[in-house]
Amino acid sequence: MSPASVPSSNDIVRRGAADLGAAIADGSLSSVEVTQAHLDRIADVDDSVHAFLHVDAEGALAAARAADEARAAGETRSPLAGVPIAVKDIVATKGQPTTAGSRILQGWIPPYDATVTTRLRAAGLPILGKTNMDEFAMGSSTEHSAYGPTHNPWDLDRIPGGSGGGSSAAVAAFEAPLAIGTDTGGSIRQPAAVTGTVGTKPTYGGVSRYGLIALASSLDQAGPCTRSVLDAALLHEIIGGHDVMDSTSIDAPVPGVVEAARRGDVAGLRIGVVDEISGEGFQPGVRARFEESLKLLEARGAEIVRVGCPSFVKGLAAYYLILPSEASSNLAKFDAMRYGLRVGPQGVASPSAEQVMAATRDAGFGDEVKRRIILGTYALSAGYYDAYYGQAQKVRTLIARDFAAAFEQADVLVTPTAPTTAFKLGEKLDDPMAMYLNDVATIPANLAGVPGMSIPNGLAEDGLPTGFQILAPATRDDRLYEVGAALEAALLEQWGAPILDQAPALPVREVTR
Repeated sequence: MSPASVPSSNDIVRRGAADLGAAIADGSLSSVEVTQAHLDRIADVDDSVHAFLHVDAEGALAAARAADEARAAGETRSPLAGVPIAVKDIVATKGQPTTAGSRILQGWIPPYDATVTTRLRAAGLPILGKTNMDEFAMGSSTEHSAYGPTHNPWDLDRIPGGSGGGSSAAVAAFEAPLAIGTDTGGSIRQPAAVTGTVGTKPTYGGVSRYGLIALASSLDQAGPCTRSVLDAALLHEIIGGHDVMDSTSIDAPVPGVVEAARRGDVAGLRIGVVDEISGEGFQPGVRARFEESLKLLEARGAEIVRVGCPSFVKGLAAYYLILPSEASSNLAKFDAMRYGLRVGPQGVASPSAEQVMAATRDAGFGDEVKRRIILGTYALSAGYYDAYYGQAQKVRTLIARDFAAAFEQADVLVTPTAPTTAFKLGEKLDDPMAMYLNDVATIPANLAGVPGMSIPNGLAEDGLPTGFQILAPATRDDRLYEVGAALEAALLEQWGAPILDQAPALPVREVTR
């Protein structure tokens, strides 16, 4: 390749993951070139975005060199071999810090990899580093990180969603072509909606939870954050599948997500609009883009039907009892006795274990984590278990039944992903209820264990991105990609370019020469 034809770093980072994987496979780009371009981009813009908590330049470049050597030797590892990726800081990575966005785990370096990490390494994806998040994934804005908030690349004064705002912001800011997020009540899909990216929550059990720091074990699910539906499908195929290390893992192959993403055919497909989550309380621009997207799908041969899911309106209340209850149990292990932060109580010469534990948890946990632990412990306490946690589980059953009934009338369900575009940093920080309402459309999927996807479907009246959510029956993740790819293609025809091309340029770090 002549010097004049060598692509610039800016050209490289704006290419999609599938495109980069193909270029690495045919030798027109090396993994080292691609990885270094993204490391340079991180150095240039992450001071403004703060998507990353830790960048592993040395490890990423070593993995990139190994990917190039494997390609030169004729090894075929995956279509994304050599393409770098960012990983949410709740996923265990051997040799790299994993803090879950909390001070209580500051400096902890796991002695093992999560299954997701193992599969990424085996497929030849260099890991750029760990992304910022709300502490222990508790939040909808990434403002509850112990290490400071992440900023939305569309407007640095706004939130990038949460809890996985670091992953979505890294992808939207072209700091990484791919990222891993986790979704407990919408923490992949809602950040995707407000940053103009694609986010998928696979079927519960479709991606191993081994090595994910648990928030709510019956809700947590890892999944892809990308800039296109095909890229998400390729990543989903790598991280998905059965894992003997996870007792909740589904013993079945990954659905045909890549084939569905390449096909994108919705002719004859019944698309159900959930009446309870599409109108009142949603920003006008969000509603307008949603209705326009429905018309685009209908023009491609889909049948639009209206479905009722009356229990969905109770999902928010049920979720905010189930999640804190499971969180209070899962976070009990952070006791200053085995690993992580240890703080002694002030003025006590020979403190007891209980005193050290209390002082450590007070210093190590942030306000939102404490709030949810208190709520969950109360809901599980004697005399209140049946009235609160037990009732919430009954609502969860009703929501699963609503999904089952709706899927008899429609092949997929659709809603706006989030009720509003990205709000200002600090705007809802002191109002937990207002913050929780951001998850109203995404929570039902986690309660029922069904897969969901958000794709960008335009800009609202404030010039910020909106999201279109697709929900499918359990283990039918391929339907998400079929519908998502069809809508993405229709929107691309309409826009003429990817939506992220409309995002304003980020300030670049000044280099003193």
